[in-house]
Amino acid sequence: MSVIRMPSASPSTARAINDRLALDLLQREGALTATQLKTLTGLSRPTVADLVERLQDAGLIEIVGEAGAERRGPNAKLYGIVADRAYLAGLDVRTHGMAVSVADLLGQTRAEASVPFALDVDTDMAVERAIALLEATTAEAGATALHTIAVGAPGLVDPATGGLRPAGGLPAWHGKLVDELRRRLGVPVLLENEVNLAAAAEQRLGAARDRDTFVLLWLGFGVGAAVVLDGSLRRGASGGAGEIGFLPMLGPGRLPTATDCDGGFHTLAGSAAICDLAREHGIPASSADNAEAAEAAIGYAIDAGAEEFLEIVAERIAIGAAAVTAVLDPGCLVLGGEIGRAGGDALAARVSRRISEISPLRTEVRAGTVGGGAVLEGAVLTAMGAAQDALFTPRG
Repeated sequence: MSVIRMPSASPSTARAINDRLALDLLQREGALTATQLKTLTGLSRPTVADLVERLQDAGLIEIVGEAGAERRGPNAKLYGIVADRAYLAGLDVRTHGMAVSVADLLGQTRAEASVPFALDVDTDMAVERAIALLEATTAEAGATALHTIAVGAPGLVDPATGGLRPAGGLPAWHGKLVDELRRRLGVPVLLENEVNLAAAAEQRLGAARDRDTFVLLWLGFGVGAAVVLDGSLRRGASGGAGEIGFLPMLGPGRLPTATDCDGGFHTLAGSAAICDLAREHGIPASSADNAEAAEAAIGYAIDAGAEEFLEIVAERIAIGAAAVTAVLDPGCLVLGGEIGRAGGDALAARVSRRISEISPLRTEVRAGTVGGGAVLEGAVLTAMGAAQDALFTPRG
């Protein structure tokens, strides 16, 4: 019987694999000694010594301290990733403004800022103000340039062009800002739907850290979902996976259209619907009917013990959630956005009970834990991952 032998990796390929393995460990574990790297990688001592020297010469790692002061003999050097080897930025672009966070290569925030915009702001003016804010925040962080930028925005991201698809009700400056950043800065500018970025933050830092498969249900001014299956974000053929605001809910004559989600799940669980429901139950709610107004109404209801109102809210959310789980069966649903954040565990428990009454599929419902900065956190994490992939992968 013949034996099939797999070709062995070339020396350069083996070095690249070992270097990336060591960098990933330093990213995950923090500073390590050469001995710890040897133990964790399973590589020989000479191989570890070589890769440490290579990574130092490349400016990717440096000596950050010493270990072993409690034992006899010379202290061991601690090696860590050079955090200021590159800077990156996350942008959270909304209808009423923009927030920006500039971080180092390890994702540590160096500076943050935000700017509000009126709904009728001039497109060119908004773009210039947004870019000026990014430049000022970059300077405040101590960076002279950015390596990678990730932008989270509402709407559909066209997988063919990497740009925002025009959609009714969304400001025109969103798409133009991304185009201008790419044209002017000449660095990678990654664009992602904002709910998808919030899901990335919940999976890395929040309520879904122990889940490879889950759905983030975003409840704010509008409603949306991010779908993570087997550890991978699913965007759909046209970038529209999770656009559940258009999920038909109210029957003939009240169906959503291709350009307007009124009559869909948005009409049932968006901020305007929650504010209307709150006023019907004597709960204070601002006439602005925005996400902040709905958040305040939910918080007031929980503090006041307004059970009837909260049960109706939970039932409405469960109707849309049950439709999602019937198709995907994710096993875990995370409630995010302003409404999900305000409702917390109390709302999650009510939604869980309602889903169990109308669906045979076991679904754990959790409150999101990243908080109001979930989109921005997700943008920074996305930019960090892309920057590390670029810098940690040897050329040639």
